[in-house]
Amino acid sequence: MAIAPLLAATTAFIQRAPRMLIGAHWVEAADGQTMPLRNPATGEQLCLVPRATVDDVDRAVLAARQAFDDSPWSRTRPRERQNLLWKLADLMQRDAELLAQLECLNNGKSAAVAQAMDVQLSIDYLRYMAGWATKIEGASVEVSLPLMPNDQFHSFIRREAVGVVGAIVAWNFPLLLACWKLGPALATGCTLVLKPADETPLSALKLAELVQEAGYPDSVFNVVTGTGITAGSALTRNPLVDKLTFTGSTAVGKEIGKIAMDSMTRVTLELGGKSPTIVMADADLASAAAGAASAIFFNQGQVCCAGSRLYVQRKHFDKVVADIAGIANAMKLGNGLDSSVDMGPLISARQQERVYRYIEMGRDSGATIACGGEQFGPGYFVQPTVIADVDQQHALVQEEIFGPVLVAIPFDDEADALRLANDSPYGLGASIWSNDLAEVHRMIPKIKSGSVWVNCHSALDPALPFGGYKMSGVGREMGHAAIEHYTELKSVLIKL
Repeated sequence: MAIAPLLAATTAFIQRAPRMLIGAHWVEAADGQTMPLRNPATGEQLCLVPRATVDDVDRAVLAARQAFDDSPWSRTRPRERQNLLWKLADLMQRDAELLAQLECLNNGKSAAVAQAMDVQLSIDYLRYMAGWATKIEGASVEVSLPLMPNDQFHSFIRREAVGVVGAIVAWNFPLLLACWKLGPALATGCTLVLKPADETPLSALKLAELVQEAGYPDSVFNVVTGTGITAGSALTRNPLVDKLTFTGSTAVGKEIGKIAMDSMTRVTLELGGKSPTIVMADADLASAAAGAASAIFFNQGQVCCAGSRLYVQRKHFDKVVADIAGIANAMKLGNGLDSSVDMGPLISARQQERVYRYIEMGRDSGATIACGGEQFGPGYFVQPTVIADVDQQHALVQEEIFGPVLVAIPFDDEADALRLANDSPYGLGASIWSNDLAEVHRMIPKIKSGSVWVNCHSALDPALPFGGYKMSGVGREMGHAAIEHYTELKSVLIKL
């Protein structure tokens, strides 16, 4: 297959002057500085975007503050918020191919997969959240107040929008993660300042255009592009921000959490993972091998809940590892604009070097490289890799690699599998491959993770909350839980 041609609209978008959305205006950075974006498939410069200053971020937050407090948006009714989200989703459906090509060029992932998954899931999520806009409820409460026995009261609980949201998202699913923040924020009546990842702001900038086209009032949604050190830090520390929501590394998330605690800013953190894939003795081995391969190699392994630790019942270990290695060896790597490609490049040269360093660490320790283990260019490619004969305490097992590297370890019985699965600082996801429902139901409550999948992995739905235990974060994305995180409860007591 040949590399598919770009839409004229895609080419025009990446060739436009560097601008970001603050309030009603598309603007340069205050000091005129820009930063280059690179195409991960070629390593070549793609375009320039503004490098926001602290002043730029402060202006965006102030615009969002004024929109929340004083603009018509603050008086928008639930039905209007619902309809605006539906309109935005319809516009994204119209421009789905364009959005997918931007994700491919900017992130390296397959354009075909991005359109079928990233873009479509974003659309589905906004439509799901649109429904919640008209279903935000409080409650009436009968109170006792024994010290005032002769008085009558009316008491109720309101659920109100939390206010100005500062959102910082990762580079692995730029559009989808932006919509995970935007959906509940706009459904509940919040305003938003989005700081996309340094490497991948293009789909967020296009999303901002669509928000304007959908008819949202000025300043409700703002996008500032720039570095995490400058723009991300300024957004995190701005006192006018009521809630911070971050998706990214645990190290950065911990720093954001500390800063938020100083000012008691509400915070949701969706952080790293080292998710186990557990293949029990009775599993369908062919399905388990295919599922385990998909769990780690999808999106080049750059998935927070990727199944990066494989635990297989000992008698089946060699077969399952060999089957996954066979799948990996058959995968075609290349430019994501080629629809025949199975796996694209990593996001950057830095990430390529980091992932390859872990593979070399395995070689140096005497581990077995069952397949892959090499890097190549042009572009930032690492072969899908399976590593066996690794100690449970090795960095390959305990640390998040965020690349197409699977570490495989055998286990003896159910208790051993649970011990190994839970022996991690992370707890984002886990999968069990088994046809024994009694065994599965015994295991599910004992696995310390926010999601457990059975005979599948990384299967996400807008109605299911997503987030982690332990170092994998605080709070939940998606589902009704997201509405709770973007609202505050207010108790009201009226003496009659």
